[in-house]
Amino acid sequence: MPRSWLSTILVLATLGAALMAGTFFIFSVAVMPALRRLDAARAAAAMNSINATILNPVFLGAFLGTAVLGVVLVVAAFARTGDLARPWLIAGGLLYVLGVFGVTVFFNVPLNEQLARSAADAPGLGATWASYEPPWTRWNHVRTVASIGATLAWVMAALHR
Repeated sequence: MPRSWLSTILVLATLGAALMAGTFFIFSVAVMPALRRLDAARAAAAMNSINATILNPVFLGAFLGTAVLGVVLVVAAFARTGDLARPWLIAGGLLYVLGVFGVTVFFNVPLNEQLARSAADAPGLGATWASYEPPWTRWNHVRTVASIGATLAWVMAALHR
């Protein structure tokens, strides 16, 4: 891959990871603490609304696009023996693909689907929310740290090119 294409992909991936880091950070420090202050029915309804709203082309383009770019950067890094940016490209790609995309798909999304299946007026909603919020928030913290790590790794890759 020509250097200009790799540079463009690296910049776009870094931007995408930074956008995701900000998104997940806000959930960790503001959205989830705010929802914890509400009763279970209101918190669940708000989270279900957020989860439905966030599935839009802009968010999905950044979230999924960054995962694709992360894979491209890892593959490109393996072809660049001796390149000082190589370990940073691989680290960023793995952090994003596994720590952001993988955690979202295997942990946060199933929890979201479970919450969505719970009716807002269901008698067991309090228990559903209580079993949803702590693990969802913990996995979101993982996504936050992983996306910050990916951003930093790709910045380091750019500095070592």
